[in-house]
Formats: sequence, C-alpha cells, structure tokens
Amino acid sequence: MNTRLLMRASAVFLGALGAGATFLPQEILVRAGSPPAGLSVIIVQIAGALYLGFAMLNWMAQGNVIGGIYSRPVAIGNLAHFTIGGLALLKSILAGQHAMEILVGAAGYLAFAVSFAFIAFWHPR
Repeated sequence: MNTRLLMRASAVFLGALGAGATFLPQEILVRAGSPPAGLSVIIVQIAGALYLGFAMLNWMAQGNVIGGIYSRPVAIGNLAHFTIGGLALLKSILAGQHAMEILVGAAGYLAFAVSFAFIAFWHPR
C-alpha cells in the first residue's frame, strides 16, 4: 500500500474538517440542530484545532515509512481516531440518522480505519 498517498489523503480529509470546524462553528451547530452559542461553539472550535493538528502530523509524516515498527505511534494514533470515529458515526446511522454528512463521514472514516489497520499490523514493503 502506498503510505504516502494514504497520509496525504488523511491529511486533506482531516484538514478540511478542521478548517470547517475552526472557522464555521456556528454554521456547523445550526446544521446539526444545536443552538450556536456559548460553550458548544468553543468545543467545536477546539475539535477543529485537534483535526488541524492531526492533519499537520499526517502531512509531515508522509515521507516516513509507515507500517510495521516504523512510525508506529502515527499509525496507531490514526487507527484509533478513525476506528472510534467510524464506529460512532456507524452507531448514529444505525440509530436512524441518515443525513448525507453522516453517511459520507462514516464511509470516509471507515475506509481510513481499514487502511490504517492494514498499515499498522502488516509489514511495509
């Protein structure tokens, strides 16, 4: 598997989510049906900062060999993030939320989770 491509794709995916959450928190909360005020705005912006930080980590690590014992913390961190996020989105779909944002997010998260599982537990070529 081409880990450079995977790292770039995950960096772009997380960067887009992070930029949106950082600069458009009120709009995201309105779309989600929550009141866009108070602590919830700050929490969405902090989540955006986390996404941007993870995107930067992945972008900077794209030149490294990822997989096996190489850059294992990066691979495991991504695996944990995408697996937990994907399962949370899948749970919301099974609970009846079928918004396009949730379906697309779940597909992206689960695809990255499978990819990072492959990278984390199989030796790189």
